[in-house]
Amino acid sequence: MKLNISHVTQYDYEESATDSVNEIRLTPSTNERQSCYQQAIFIEPNASLFSYEDFFGNRVHSFSVNPPHKRLTIRTQMTVVTRHAPSPEEQAALLNGKLAREAWTWLETEEVVNRFAEFLMPTGYANATADVERYAESVAAKEGEEMSVLSWLISLSSKIRTEFIYDPEATTVTTKASDLIERKRGVCQDFAHLMIACCRVHHIPARYVSGYHFVGDLQGGSADFEQASHAWVEAYVPQLGWCSFDPTNEAPVGERYVKLGHGRDYKDIVPVKGVYRGMGQQKLKVTVDVRKIED
Repeated sequence: MKLNISHVTQYDYEESATDSVNEIRLTPSTNERQSCYQQAIFIEPNASLFSYEDFFGNRVHSFSVNPPHKRLTIRTQMTVVTRHAPSPEEQAALLNGKLAREAWTWLETEEVVNRFAEFLMPTGYANATADVERYAESVAAKEGEEMSVLSWLISLSSKIRTEFIYDPEATTVTTKASDLIERKRGVCQDFAHLMIACCRVHHIPARYVSGYHFVGDLQGGSADFEQASHAWVEAYVPQLGWCSFDPTNEAPVGERYVKLGHGRDYKDIVPVKGVYRGMGQQKLKVTVDVRKIED
């Protein structure tokens, strides 16, 4: 699927701002499932961009706007081609009957801890409270059966999706996984953090993914901001590697998903963040549009 994505972030300041220093993570990854063929970034007021890769391999652009300004606008335009990815059920067929117990045992080895340390430790957002641990333990196989790592992940994702209500008004950008359990409602960011926290309780490496989810043609038009910007989870499955799970939507993470990057939690992959000198309040407006391009 060929997609054109427009992402506009606009800050309006009550009083003039100066010495604005920013970094943006808005460049799609290029991997076996997607390719970014074109991207343009425009900054107003005009500023020079510096590019580098962060610790997790995400492409970062940084810039500074030093003169006084009352508005800062960041526009990105990109074209991404995505490909079909196997569903969790299709991936399960590739495991060739590997014993579930053997996979779980491997996840507790020193090899895994050394290799995936940053994706195994609790974080500010994916915190491991007693409530989170109890929720993770509630995902279990039927008596007499043994659940594979992949089956457990599929069940966890489905459990979060069905037991929590999607409500954009219920949480904020600072909500933690433990808060979601208490409130019983939230958004994709919250669902992803809870799944990550539960995975780490069971020694499964898990990371937060930021990106876009195209649903425009399913609604008779282009997707709006809340539907286009999205977050999901990648967890490491023995023999399969990193597998994608969306605890918000039932459909598998396939060609409708565009990955920007990943990190330990939301804090590592904030799309736009920065600091500035100035007084007064600021207003933030974000507009995202994802459209399918006919070949």
